[in-house]
Amino acid sequence: MVTAVPGLPIAKGEGEISLLPKMANRHGLIAGATGTGKTVSLRVLAEQFSSIGVPVFLADVKGDLATLSQPGGENPKVNERIKDLGLKDFRFEGYSVTFWDVFGEKGHPLRATISEMGPLLLSRILNLNDTQSGVLNAIFKIADDNGLLLLDLKDLRAMLQFVGDNANKFKTEYGNISTASIGAIQRNLLVLEEQGGDRFFGEPALDINDLMQTDANGKGIINIITADRLMQSPNLYATFLLWLLAELYEKLPEVGDLPKPKLVFFFDEAHLLFQDVPKALEDKIEQVVRLIRSKGVGVYFVTQNPIDVPDTVLGQLGNRIQHALRAFTPRDQKAVKAAAETFRTNPKVDTTKAILELAVGEALISIQDEKGVPTMVEKAWILPPHSKLGTLTPEELAKLIKASVIYGHYEKVVDRESAYEKLKEKAAQIEQEEQEKPAKGKEPQSEAAKYIGAAVKSAAHAIGSQIGRQIIRGVLGSIFGGGRRR
Repeated sequence: MVTAVPGLPIAKGEGEISLLPKMANRHGLIAGATGTGKTVSLRVLAEQFSSIGVPVFLADVKGDLATLSQPGGENPKVNERIKDLGLKDFRFEGYSVTFWDVFGEKGHPLRATISEMGPLLLSRILNLNDTQSGVLNAIFKIADDNGLLLLDLKDLRAMLQFVGDNANKFKTEYGNISTASIGAIQRNLLVLEEQGGDRFFGEPALDINDLMQTDANGKGIINIITADRLMQSPNLYATFLLWLLAELYEKLPEVGDLPKPKLVFFFDEAHLLFQDVPKALEDKIEQVVRLIRSKGVGVYFVTQNPIDVPDTVLGQLGNRIQHALRAFTPRDQKAVKAAAETFRTNPKVDTTKAILELAVGEALISIQDEKGVPTMVEKAWILPPHSKLGTLTPEELAKLIKASVIYGHYEKVVDRESAYEKLKEKAAQIEQEEQEKPAKGKEPQSEAAKYIGAAVKSAAHAIGSQIGRQIIRGVLGSIFGGGRRR
């Protein structure tokens, strides 16, 4: 018999509003204009999930979520809210937090391999056009067919040079590979490297099991990716989190409906995910959101405006917290109307009017009941957080990072044999053979390049099963790879 988990109090209106844990993987939306209380709503939800043993992943884009690790108690506005809402047994507490950072400066390094990222997401990071994306797909396919691992940027750069130098050799099987497209990809790789790409592509890559831990008291670990610097490259930020969401979908087993989620994933600044996104990628995002609930993962989008999220995705977000919106322009007015129409009508609430008049910390809320039906919209105050509002000092943050049980694992870079090393080795081998041949018997360089392909292809059969699995999972298995690439 499955034991029901009590509801999670998140707000108080005429009565207490509680989110049912078994409905938490039906996803959700936190929306509202800047300064209306979205971050506090996110914080309160994260605290509540952690309190019942559900791990959380969220991005700290403003640097004010690290204090989830500290108990509150010194904020007069919080104390006033506690008094106004009559919260008698309220107590302050901190939560177990693990810090991550793509750049490895304010958290454990969070890395992915080139192969795991796949050509579709990498094309978006590099801002490639359709033709260039097609060439990148061919690069991945050639690497796969030849058993070459693409782990970091130097692997990809080596493959680009090798394929570009031997484009005619690959033309029949893989299609036209233009020098112009190769050059464009190489130039964009240089830009990515200047942004720190050489630090977030490589190994050890993230093990998603490290995101799904509980502490000694059974509370879910709150995983925070420090994103203030990452947000300077918005496209990279959105694509990296999308990759992580896809990894969760790909690796986690089907579990059906659970009493509570296995993980809750908050996607802050969600409008960046759908900004100028190709239709093919938007369809994949919709697919991931729709299917990942069966893996026990709840996804909560945090954004300023509900219309930032496509209707196909918005329709899957069953739990809604809507803070105030502004209506200064016709687009704003359209957004207010659209937001109001997504709620189940409550005769006691003029939704459209209320959205414009909500105070800071106040919200319109609709959640799914035990049958999965959205409740009527209610006007309510978000409960105050138990943790401290504010920021951590660099010293406090460094101390917490070093106290983590995984400290030291991701900090040490691993650079094993992959495409760069193999191609370099074969090129050196052929150069030596060329030098040892009589002058009249030398083969043209193009023949030597052909030998590289043959030698590498034969070496692919000797690759161990572990590497083979990585190729299949990263290059062929990803939901954003879509099977064998052409």
